[in-house]
Amino acid sequence: MIVWVNGAFGSGKTTLVEELRGRWPEALVFDPEVVGYVLREIVDVPTGDFQDLRLWRRQVAEFVVGLVEEYRRPVLVPMTLVNSSYLEEVFGAIEAADLTVHHFFLKVPEDVLVARIDGRSFTPDAPEQDERVRRWCKERIAACTAAIDTLPADTVFLDGESSPGELAELVLRRAAG
Repeated sequence: MIVWVNGAFGSGKTTLVEELRGRWPEALVFDPEVVGYVLREIVDVPTGDFQDLRLWRRQVAEFVVGLVEEYRRPVLVPMTLVNSSYLEEVFGAIEAADLTVHHFFLKVPEDVLVARIDGRSFTPDAPEQDERVRRWCKERIAACTAAIDTLPADTVFLDGESSPGELAELVLRRAAG
């Protein structure tokens, strides 16, 4: 089984997955950004967004499927994925392997997202890079918010302002049921 935690940058995906990992020790954590970072080292990413690379989408799906098939453990995936065709492509490949994807989306008001992004340090030793990353994250808030209406019907929406513990309980109950 895969538990995909989706939402805008700053919505609390990683925090929720860390909380889940503490309560579900057999679960593996896979961050698809790592695949993107590797691809950036090898090929040019013309748009600046590695999700636009078909190879990223294919590798993410294959990696998740491989983790479940090889280790027979649930996989927790914290990743913003709001382009509906990309989401269909990735989830479709996972489901084609006869695996279940529990899809959760953290809803957080824009002002809270901006405050969270502004409060983070992505590259502490490189303030200019840090600001570029913050700007990139903020520029994507509108697309993430707009995507809410295009997500799969079985998406479970969570109040991203709830505590990580409360959210983890909801996710665990839903994934178990």
